[in-house]
Amino acid sequence: MVNKILKKYYTRIKALVGCGIGELFADFLSLFYPNLCESCNNTLLRNEKVICTKCMYHLPKSRFHNQKDNPVSMLFWGRVKVEHASSYYTYSKGSQYQGLIHKLKYHGKTDIGIEMGKLLGYELRKSDYFHDLDLIVPVPLHPKKERKRGYNQSDFIARGIAAEMHVPIDCKSLIRSMHTVSQTSKSKLERWENVESIFELHDSNKLEG
Repeated sequence: MVNKILKKYYTRIKALVGCGIGELFADFLSLFYPNLCESCNNTLLRNEKVICTKCMYHLPKSRFHNQKDNPVSMLFWGRVKVEHASSYYTYSKGSQYQGLIHKLKYHGKTDIGIEMGKLLGYELRKSDYFHDLDLIVPVPLHPKKERKRGYNQSDFIARGIAAEMHVPIDCKSLIRSMHTVSQTSKSKLERWENVESIFELHDSNKLEG
C-alpha cells in the first residue's frame, strides 16, 4: 500500500523540487524510484537529465557541424542538393550508445530525443553553417508506422533542437506518402532505393524561400 501511494504522488512531489521540502521528498523517493542514466543505468545526480555527465562526456560526437564537406554531407553528393548536413554523434553497432537509439525509437523513451536534440541545438547555435536556421522540419513516419509505434522519434529530437535554438517546427508540410519496409538490415544502396520518392510536400508555398 505504501509503495502504491509513493508511486502515485511521485510526479507531484518531484514538481516541488524548487523548495527545500520538495528536494527532501524527491531524495527520499529516489531511493524507491531512482532516475537512471539511459546509457549506463547508473543513478543520475540531481542536476543530470536522461544521460549522466560521464556518458555525455564520452559520447562519440562527430563535430561535423563545423565542417562544410563532412562525411554526412558527402553521402548526398550526386543524389540530393543540400547546403549542409551533419549528425550529432557517430553511430557504432554494438556500442554502449546503440541502446540510446533503440530506446528512443522502439521503447517510448522520448525524453532521450528531446535531451539529445537540445545538445545538438546547443552545438548548432555555435556553428557557422547552422546558427541561422529558419525552420525545423522533422522527417515524418508513414501514418501506419506512426500509429503502430505511437510516436515519431524525429518529432522529439526536433522539439529539443527548437527549444535550444528558439526556432519554430513544422510537422505538417512534409509527409510520407508511401509505406516501406524497415531500413535496419539494408545496405547503403538499398536504403537509398527504399526511400526514393516516398516523401511529398503538403503545401510547398509554406516553405518557399
